[in-house]
Amino acid sequence: MKTHTTNYTNVFIQVADDCPITKAEMPPAKDGKKSVATMQFDMLYENPYKYTSDDVLFTVYADRNAIPENERPEAREQFFSKGQACFRASPLTKRYGWGVHHNAEGQIVIYPVESEAYKKYAADASLNVVKAMRSSK
Repeated sequence: MKTHTTNYTNVFIQVADDCPITKAEMPPAKDGKKSVATMQFDMLYENPYKYTSDDVLFTVYADRNAIPENERPEAREQFFSKGQACFRASPLTKRYGWGVHHNAEGQIVIYPVESEAYKKYAADASLNVVKAMRSSK
């Protein structure tokens, strides 16, 4: 079975051109439940460069679908047997104002759009700098 990945190396994802805010926000929980954006934020904010994009996207999927720990290796293989949207399509980059840096090992960290670190990575010629996907056409 072919395995797809959402991991990048040496990439910085800027916020989408149509992101509605100029200062990053913490994604809110909705109806008392954590949203995808909230779950992604919680994993990344306190754990810089601990996870890859694949780790975050699969963990959020598995948690939302209540997949037991002992079934996760097989479920992860199945999850990545078809292509998945990367962090360019994440609500963090599209709606909430967070840029995502992927280091040389593929691990990621988020930076608020208004931060000096965001500006530094956005201007770094050694990185492949890409924009998050627009929400509207």
